[in-house]
Amino acid sequence: MSAPKRAERPLSPFMIGPYYRPQMTSISSIMVRITGIATLGTIFLLVAWLLAAATSPAAFDCIDWLLTSVVGDVLLVLAVWAIWYHALGRLRHLIWDLGYFVEIRANEVMGLGMFIGATVLTLITVLVV
Repeated sequence: MSAPKRAERPLSPFMIGPYYRPQMTSISSIMVRITGIATLGTIFLLVAWLLAAATSPAAFDCIDWLLTSVVGDVLLVLAVWAIWYHALGRLRHLIWDLGYFVEIRANEVMGLGMFIGATVLTLITVLVV
């Protein structure tokens, strides 16, 4: 007796587009990874700023000009949003590890809450600082 023919489909759930429809759970998970990488870029800028301050006034002026320009302001606001989003993503995983809110609907609400929460926390951070 021959085995039943299996459907030919991709094995990776990260092939969003022609094979999978975007879902809040997958998008929020991918965004946590992206914001983690963006946070490393932010750390790189901070270290470059500190090294420039330690080396020479000319190097510090160059990096300080970048970070205090409009481009720098946008980068830093996006960095704050990424840090908040990533922190909320880690909190979401802690909640899941404890066994709470693992249902699909709860995951979708938490994913949307991460986007909204990161935006609100970023606005509060920018207004307070």
